[in-house]
Amino acid sequence: MFGSTYQGKRVLVTGHTGFKGSWLTLWLHALGAKVSGYALAPLHAEDLKHFIPRDVLEHEWIADLRDRDTLTKAIETARPNLIMHLAAQPLVRLSYAEPLETFSVNAWGTALLLETVRATNCTAPVIVVTSDKCYLNQNLGRPFSEDDPLGGHDVYSMSKAATELVVAAWHASFFAREEGRGSLASVRAGNVIGGGDYAADRILPDCVRAQVAGEPVILRNPNATRPWQHVLECLSGYLSVGQHLFADPSSKELLNLNFGPAPESERSVGEVVKAFFEAWPGRWEARPDPNALPEATRLTLSHEKATRLLGWRPVWDFQAATEATAAWYRTRHTEKEADMLAFTRHQIMEYAAQARKAGLAWTN
Repeated sequence: MFGSTYQGKRVLVTGHTGFKGSWLTLWLHALGAKVSGYALAPLHAEDLKHFIPRDVLEHEWIADLRDRDTLTKAIETARPNLIMHLAAQPLVRLSYAEPLETFSVNAWGTALLLETVRATNCTAPVIVVTSDKCYLNQNLGRPFSEDDPLGGHDVYSMSKAATELVVAAWHASFFAREEGRGSLASVRAGNVIGGGDYAADRILPDCVRAQVAGEPVILRNPNATRPWQHVLECLSGYLSVGQHLFADPSSKELLNLNFGPAPESERSVGEVVKAFFEAWPGRWEARPDPNALPEATRLTLSHEKATRLLGWRPVWDFQAATEATAAWYRTRHTEKEADMLAFTRHQIMEYAAQARKAGLAWTN
């Protein structure tokens, strides 16, 4: 896969203990990469990170992204050929409780990473992962494209837009001008689902907790529409960007790309819960909260640019994505002796096999 691009490559993943980061670590390892990780400790005992053997990582630092001394040591020790920056405060509702921390980690943390890359004379390309919420959402009812304005009416969205501005500024001021400096890219995805996520205030982890407790899950806003995609969809996009950067290391273009699902995967919260419980029977109740924090009623992405530049497109439709997610949690919580590491690796290979059947460029 990916033209053997990652075989033997040293890849530093920030946020490797998180949901996306754990899946990415396993996939990079399967591709033959020498993976190092830098992140805070995982928040939950059930998180996918706990199933990953220590020897999957060449090096690991459990530290704050804003600890510049440790970050410097990590970059100097890992000597990465590529940096994939996923470390962030990823929860919208938490941003209301901790607005300064959210801004500091997401925007300032990214600036600090990019500046540490420069200070250590690291020439690796950097891929910064942000969010579909970086766009100024005026609920216009159409998918966002990469040329749409950035912005945010809430702290989380603003922090992601600010992160994009940081990337653009460091690219124009330094990465595009300095001799020998690696390329820079930012990538944006929709609402990502998949096994091993136990974060608070995310709908499918909430469903899992309700299932385990034998209770119905409570939906605050069942009519909110989002672009649901399996975690492997956006990761295949991020890895495709890495392949693109390796193929043209002298490029001074700032690459920014959306990785969203097909239009049929733009479904309401109620629909995704219904599909999840069809694969793993459970109960839900709609209880609108009059004091709920504001959120967009619709949020969708166009991935036309990624298709045009990389030949990337989604593999799993809405049904396949929710079934694969439910299968992971069902196996984890109903088959107590299940080997979740092997199951996760099997899902990666199953996804790749279906992508190969579909003729996607990255499968060769």
